[in-house]
Amino acid sequence: MGAAHTPVLLEEVVHWLRIRPEGTYLDATVGLGGHAEAIARQLTTGRLVGIDQDAQALEMARQRLRDYEGKVTLVQAQFSKIEEVARQLELAPLDGLLADLGVSSLQLDTPERGFSFRFAGPLDMRMDLGEESTASDIVNHTAESELADLLYHFGEERDSRRIARVIVRARPIRDTEHLATVVAGARSSRGRQKLHPATKTFLALRIAVNRELEALGQFLKSASATLIPGGRWVVISYHSLEDRMVKQQFVQGAREGVLQILTRKVLRPSDAEVAANPRARSAKMRVAEKLAPRLGAGPDPEEDFAWRRELAS
Repeated sequence: MGAAHTPVLLEEVVHWLRIRPEGTYLDATVGLGGHAEAIARQLTTGRLVGIDQDAQALEMARQRLRDYEGKVTLVQAQFSKIEEVARQLELAPLDGLLADLGVSSLQLDTPERGFSFRFAGPLDMRMDLGEESTASDIVNHTAESELADLLYHFGEERDSRRIARVIVRARPIRDTEHLATVVAGARSSRGRQKLHPATKTFLALRIAVNRELEALGQFLKSASATLIPGGRWVVISYHSLEDRMVKQQFVQGAREGVLQILTRKVLRPSDAEVAANPRARSAKMRVAEKLAPRLGAGPDPEEDFAWRRELAS
C-alpha cells in the first residue's frame, strides 16, 4: 500500500475503540482498509463490517483484508445508510464505530478521479462513480451567484464571488489543471499562502458533488442507535464544517443523556505523524461513548447549562 496509504491517527483509533476480541465493530468509511486491518487483527470471534461508497477503494480494501476474510464483511454503501446496512446484515449492536471522513489516497492520487489540482484530470470528484453529477457539471453550468454561494458555504472561501465571476468568464473549464489556474488568478494576495489558492474551491466542489454534509448529517443522527451501551464512537474529520457538525451532535447527545463525550478537546496527530504523513495535518478526532438509558431522568439544569456553553465554544 505504501506510505501514502498510511491510516491517520491509527494508534489513537485503536486505543479509543477499546477493542474486545469478541466484539462487533463497523468502519463506516473503510477506504483502503488501514484502520479496518488494525481492528480485525485484534478480533478472535468478533466481527468487523466495513462500508464505503467507492467501489475501487472497496476492492483494494478487500485485497488488504483477505487474511481476515472470516471476520470481515465489506459492503458498498454510503455511510449515511449505516442503519440499513446493520439491519440487512442482522448485526448485533456495535461495540465500536469508526468514521474517517477524509478523501482516500486512492482518490487523491488517481488523476482520472479529478479530486486533486496536482494533476491534470477530468473534473469528476465523484466518490461513487455510479452517481451522475460531476464537478464539471457544477463548474460549467451553475449560475454565477449560486456558484459563489457554494464556494462560500462549503469551502469557506472569502473570495468566492470573485472566483465565481472569473470561472464563469473562463467557461468551458476543461479539467482540474485549468480550473486550478483560473482560481489562482482570481484569488487576492494576502501575504504568504500556506494552502494552494484552489484548495478551498476544490473542497467546496467535492462536498457539493458528493452531498457530503447532507450524508454526514444523516449519519450523525442515526449512528448512536447502532451502538450498545458502553460502545465507542470515533470520528475523524478534516475541515471545520465537518468537525463542527460532529461536535454539535456529540454535545446534543450528551445533553440528552445518550452519549458521554470522552474527548472534550479534539485529538490531533503528533508532529512526528504529520512529518511522516503530511495528509494527517488537518485531522481532528472526537470520541464519545453510548450511555445506558436513564429511566425517568430528565436533564439536569446545571448540566444543560454546561453543555450549552460547550456547544457555543
